[in-house]
Amino acid sequence: MGARTWLGSWPVYRQLAGTDRRALGAAAKSSRTAQLQARTSTADKVVKSVCPYCAVGCAQNVYVKDEKVVQIEGDPDSPVSRGHLCPKGSASLQLTTGGTRQYQVLYRRPGGTGWETLDLDTAMDMIADRVIDARRAGWQSEYDGRRTRRTLGFASLGGATLDNEENYLIKKLFTALGAIQIENQARI
Repeated sequence: MGARTWLGSWPVYRQLAGTDRRALGAAAKSSRTAQLQARTSTADKVVKSVCPYCAVGCAQNVYVKDEKVVQIEGDPDSPVSRGHLCPKGSASLQLTTGGTRQYQVLYRRPGGTGWETLDLDTAMDMIADRVIDARRAGWQSEYDGRRTRRTLGFASLGGATLDNEENYLIKKLFTALGAIQIENQARI
């Protein structure tokens, strides 16, 4: 590479010699940068979503190509977040594509030291059996001479990632099962 070619590729020289004196455009762009293409430009579709991490509810644009998520960004049309995401929200792409994501049910037996893989039907049956057993063990038909028809065998604590509709359904489910300790942190 000759001296003139090298000098012409230097951004400071392009800034001083060209029309882009404040280096807001072409003067600041290298040949490598000019070849880069945004991941969002190759997407087949954009799906509107909400960040799953907290109760703020920042809107997200989820870019999908060939039915796979390729990028997640803040939605600039959102009145809540105006296109901004916190560090956790910005990293939410890893929820769908992260190499450490588990795609099977892992179970560690009481007193066990290792995890074992279970099929989903077995895991769901185990959960149902435990809910039924806890309900029976903690059931109170009456308390202090008053009819209660409730259980103290389990409780529900919902997280901030649940929206109002999900919290409503969980509340209905646990109330129907007889639980009285039902709480969520969505209002925080």
